[in-house]
Amino acid sequence: MNVSIGRALAVLADEDPERVAVRVDDVTLTRRELDLDTNRLARLWAHRVGQDDLVTVALPSGLDLVRACCAVWKLGATPQPLSPSIDAAERQQVLELARPALVVDGPIAEVSDDDSPLPDRVASSWKAPTSSGSTGRPKIVRATAPARVDPHGRIAEFVPREAVQLVAAPLWHAAPFVYAMRGLMTGHEVVVMAEFDPGRWLELVAEHRVTWGMLVPEMMRRIHQLGPERLAEADLSSLDSVLHLGARCAPWLKEAWIDLLGPDRVVEVYAGTEAQGLAMITGREWLEHPGSVGRGCGGSQFRVVRDDDTDCEPGETGEIVMRRETPTYEYLGAEMTTRDGWHTLGDSGHLDEDGFLYVGDRLSDVIVTDGVMVQPADVEQVLDAHPDVQGSVVVPRDDDVLGQVVHAVVQTTASVDELDVWVATRLPAHQRPHEWTLVTERLRGDTGKVRRSDWRSVSGPLEPVRRPRKVVDSSESLLRAPDGM
Repeated sequence: MNVSIGRALAVLADEDPERVAVRVDDVTLTRRELDLDTNRLARLWAHRVGQDDLVTVALPSGLDLVRACCAVWKLGATPQPLSPSIDAAERQQVLELARPALVVDGPIAEVSDDDSPLPDRVASSWKAPTSSGSTGRPKIVRATAPARVDPHGRIAEFVPREAVQLVAAPLWHAAPFVYAMRGLMTGHEVVVMAEFDPGRWLELVAEHRVTWGMLVPEMMRRIHQLGPERLAEADLSSLDSVLHLGARCAPWLKEAWIDLLGPDRVVEVYAGTEAQGLAMITGREWLEHPGSVGRGCGGSQFRVVRDDDTDCEPGETGEIVMRRETPTYEYLGAEMTTRDGWHTLGDSGHLDEDGFLYVGDRLSDVIVTDGVMVQPADVEQVLDAHPDVQGSVVVPRDDDVLGQVVHAVVQTTASVDELDVWVATRLPAHQRPHEWTLVTERLRGDTGKVRRSDWRSVSGPLEPVRRPRKVVDSSESLLRAPDGM
């Protein structure tokens, strides 16, 4: 049963009209209320929005964002979710690319009086989010899939067919948008957090008997930092599984979550906004292949290649390239990065003998110090394990002698001396920060994304502390996992 998204919402409303469709704080909309309300909203916008128009939805996570997107689909148009906090210059760039028929960026107070069904329409693209912008100027990623769905189908093989889904990340971001909205179209009860709070996440799981949810490693770390007593008293028994994606997950953090939920309730996916390749791994598989993000699923293939596009040997680091059976996206404002049909996100990584994929950092983020390559995420995951560190960003800084040195920007109450001691036995010499900048503000948002280029030059009150480089045997390796993890 493959129908328009608008029709799918009506089908679900007919089947179980009083079942909750979406919940934000103490406000809920049942399936019937959502269907009728978005009919009225669509009719209000019908004179401005036509078939296959883009509609920019720049709203915070909440009911209005959900209502707006459902109304757009009913008009045969494509929602273009956009961060409401994007800076003015970038917002203008995105709007110039999108040329939307309508921009929805404030509370929705007015609707039509007519809640009757609209003509059945299907947009040629069901979504057009912007990329995260973590590697530069955001671009619009227009899905090639039309706005059709099977209301009785599954979102993906790793997502339960029926679920009470807890949406912790901002809805305007690509991955939470996909899972929340696809869940809404296939009968999930969608519980939306207007703003992520780790303690509240635990409470909502218990309060609404949440069965499934998506997290990013930054959220997982903040929940973990609540401490063993708080986690032990939390009721997480309703969870069938938790999916995490969006960034590299430190092995100590992954192990902590497997200990908390068990290996069969922790699933990881590797993909980009473009969804041109997906890899998936269960917690049980991860214990056999620690550090891996899994193998291709959903018709995805992965290779790791050298600069000349020849395949790397198992264990050899190169550039990750991927492809699926059918194209999944097209860009507005950029060219697809493909070579002979293989796409790239610009990530480094390697495959093991069994075909399991391991992801490093973006190739553009790699630091080369004294001829040795350093992956920033390798340093960040050790720093983030310090009990007094709330987050870190590692970037290169130019050095006259070594070419580049490792510079760590750390949100912490610890001193530089304490951090030096922490990394001394946990990182090999070439990975240890040579410069430190200590800050008090959060470095990453709830999506866990960061634009490293913003931290490559630091001046004024954040002038870095520079350490003299010690001569240490470069054969040193990571001695042990962070204590207590």
